[in-house]
This record gives sequence, structure tokens and C-alpha cells, in this order.
Amino acid sequence: MISQRDSKTHATGFLLVALLSGTAIAQESFTAHPSTQDPAVKVTLDTLKQWESDLSNWGRWGPHDQRGTLNLITPEKTRQAAALVQVGETVTLQHFVTEEKALDSQSFGPTEHWMSRIDPDTGEPSFALDEIQFSLHDGMLSHIDALCHYRSEVDGKFVIFNGYPQNLTATGCEDLGIDRMGTSYVTRGVLVDIPLMRGVDWLEPSTPIYVEDLLAWEEFAGVKISSGDALFVRTGRWERRDALGPWQYGQGGAGLHASVLPFLKERDVAILIGDAVNDVQPSGVDGINRPIHQLTQVNIGLPIVDNGYLEDVAATAARLHRWEFLTAIQINPIKGGTASPFNALASF
Repeated sequence: MISQRDSKTHATGFLLVALLSGTAIAQESFTAHPSTQDPAVKVTLDTLKQWESDLSNWGRWGPHDQRGTLNLITPEKTRQAAALVQVGETVTLQHFVTEEKALDSQSFGPTEHWMSRIDPDTGEPSFALDEIQFSLHDGMLSHIDALCHYRSEVDGKFVIFNGYPQNLTATGCEDLGIDRMGTSYVTRGVLVDIPLMRGVDWLEPSTPIYVEDLLAWEEFAGVKISSGDALFVRTGRWERRDALGPWQYGQGGAGLHASVLPFLKERDVAILIGDAVNDVQPSGVDGINRPIHQLTQVNIGLPIVDNGYLEDVAATAARLHRWEFLTAIQINPIKGGTASPFNALASF
């Protein structure tokens, strides 16, 4: 059944106050978009419970599979993606951590960078060697979640994709860790740029994206989302941040509404990349704040990327009037890891 123990903070409709670097900062209050309660799209916990079985990919690639929908990136899919490279332009899809302390960074741990060979007498670096520390789920880091990251509770036990028990140790996930998901994939990327289609710079916080929006985009861009694709959904999070500064996008952010889940399964999307947390926040589903996270990872076995950097690919796609491209993804095989930095490129 759906676990209500969401691993991320749920946004409630009252004023929060955070202490950041010793300074009290008033945070915005967010409420679910009223359209999420429209009977035509409204999703409840009962709906999600039914979808747990209806949308399940458990056993589809065998009882021991730990890659989920990444299996849909076949050699033929890679060959098709290679044919999309026509002008030879390549852009990054990654945003890396910074040492900036802000509302949208360092929530899960500090980001620090230091020189690691310091002369004890002078206090100066004696050699060009350094180290870095950061959280794999940092709000400024583009990262791919491992399939062990979210869980459901069945008969009093926590289970993850394909029916594995969620066995967590001090060194990570025993099953479905990021190191079990393969290290490199090349496939067709499809960008869905809702702000562009609507003629705005970004979507305002808590704006939901529905199936009808994805279908309208397909008509607008002349592309169709298909099996094995990497689906990129831009809300304009990074452009808004550049213009207005950081905000708690994880509590009030545009993103996919839960009613999109059957579409993702029907189209056999291989990997889902958002520029925020993928789920619209608040979700509009009473009892669970991140249903997209929950069902993609636990039931569909669809890996998701939070905080993808989609500004460069959006600008290039708009200039070339092409919203499909080759995308190359490299996963750091962190043993038992719950995530990896999203090291990826788009080539046109």
C-alpha cells in the first residue's frame, strides 16, 4: 500500500520560519493548485493503490531485475538516437552543487570543498590536491535517484521495486542501489518545454502539468514520446531562480500532477528528468506529497532525475526548432548509493 512516510518534507499551508546561517528567513506558504481537485483529474490514495498493481512493472524483466525501465534503452534505441545528431552541438544537462547556503541548497548535508595537502608550518597548500563533500540529494545538484530511494509498506514490511525488501545498512542499499542500475546509457531525449508553449519564462510555483499539457506539447513540437525515451520536463525553475532568487521549490514548485502516471507507463518512458522535483508541490493528493516519486520508483521502476539543468537544452532546441536529440547518461556506481550525480549531455 502507499506509504505515507514521505522521505521529503511535506509543505503545509502555514508560514514557516527557517534558520539559515543564523538568520531567520520567512518562507512562503504554498497550497495545492485548485485544478488538482477537479474530478476530471483528481487523484486519491485509493486511486494510487489501484495503480500500484495496474501500472506495476514487477517481474517484467525477470525476478532479479534491478534496472527497471532503463531496460527499455535497447541497442536499437541507441542507434536511433545516434541518427538525431545532425549539427554537432552539445550542451550539458547537469547542475552541480555550490557552496551557497540558500533555501534550496544544503538541506540534507553541508557542501564543502577544501585543499587536502596543507603544510603544517605555513598553513598553505603544499600540492594541488583537493576534496569535496556534498549530499547526493542536494537541491542544487542534478541527481538520479536509485530505485531503492522510495518504498511502500506491505504487510508491515517495507518493499521496493520488483518486490525486493528495503534492506538498508550503514553502507547503503543492499538491493536496487545506484550501482545496480548500469553505468551508461545513450537514448533519444525529448524535451517538453511548457513555459515556451505558454509564452512565459517559467511556471509559477505549484502549477500542475497534466496529460493534456503533454499531448498539447506533442502537437506543438511535432514529436511523440515513445518507448525508451528520456523525457525532460522543463518548468523554468532555474530561470526563475536566476531572476527572483532561491525559494523552497520542494514545497512550492511546478511539476507533474499524479494523473500523469498512467501516461508514463503507457508510453514506456525509460527515465524521467525534471528541473525541480518532478512532482508538483503541493501534490494536491491528500495523504501523500510526492506520488510521482512513489509510484515511478516503487511500482513502475522508472528512475527519475531531480534538478536537471534544462536551460541550455531549451535554448538550443528553440533555436534549432528541434525538441528531440541524443542524450548520453553516465551513472557513478556508488556502492549501495541512493543516488548519483546526473552526468548527462544532449547532442543535436
